[in-house]
Amino acid sequence: MKIVSYNVNGLRSALSKGLLDWVTDTRPDVLCLQEIKAGTTALDVSGLTDLGYHAYLHPAQKPGYSGVATFSRVQPKAVVTGCGEPLYDNEGRVLRLDFDGVSVLNTYMPSGTSGPERQAFKVAWLHYFRAYVARLRQDAAMGPLIIGGDYNCCQTPIDLHNPKANQNSPGYTPEERQWFRDFLADGFIDSFRHLHPEATGHYSWWSYRAGSRKRNVGWRLDHLLLDQTLLPHLRASGLWPDAVHSDHCPAWVELAI
Repeated sequence: MKIVSYNVNGLRSALSKGLLDWVTDTRPDVLCLQEIKAGTTALDVSGLTDLGYHAYLHPAQKPGYSGVATFSRVQPKAVVTGCGEPLYDNEGRVLRLDFDGVSVLNTYMPSGTSGPERQAFKVAWLHYFRAYVARLRQDAAMGPLIIGGDYNCCQTPIDLHNPKANQNSPGYTPEERQWFRDFLADGFIDSFRHLHPEATGHYSWWSYRAGSRKRNVGWRLDHLLLDQTLLPHLRASGLWPDAVHSDHCPAWVELAI
């Protein structure tokens, strides 16, 4: 089972840059997209459904903002849109697909970069999300969780190009780093870092400014976290920086499921 998480920074934009051909070549079993920027306007995903994918979208209410979408080659046994909290569901931040034996949660976390108010919103979200996931894991009818998405957080100093200068920047504040450690301690595995514990220079987002992507001055903000019970099934995990449909690149994981 191959699962891909990709912040496309506008699904229409990414499709215009060849995303459909890329999906045709890579053929993920589950494709989790973030920041689809659909709003309430109908979004044409027929190209993906023509490839055999079942499509599930949770757009934000605000046009051109946020939103998630998940495409699956196998029809899930259940689909849950949102997390039940209007404050976050209005921004289209959570979408869950349940399959036999595993559940895939697609999330787009707030960035906090636009100012102190949104950073405070982000921190509140992080604590809410941790408690929300803890409640989900108590549901015996659900499979072990795979949580893919743009977390807008880095976990360790080697997850960004310049950690020293960004110790208090949104995405790498002390509170966010502590949250990430606590979340993993709840029983999750960072699939990429587990298989590549010392690897440096592997990023999933680059600023459009100053040729950051060409110089590989980036951050690893996109993650696929696994319930620790799935560790025996983990086969591979990585990033695809050569996919250039967005200012992010895809993260992927392969499981023997």
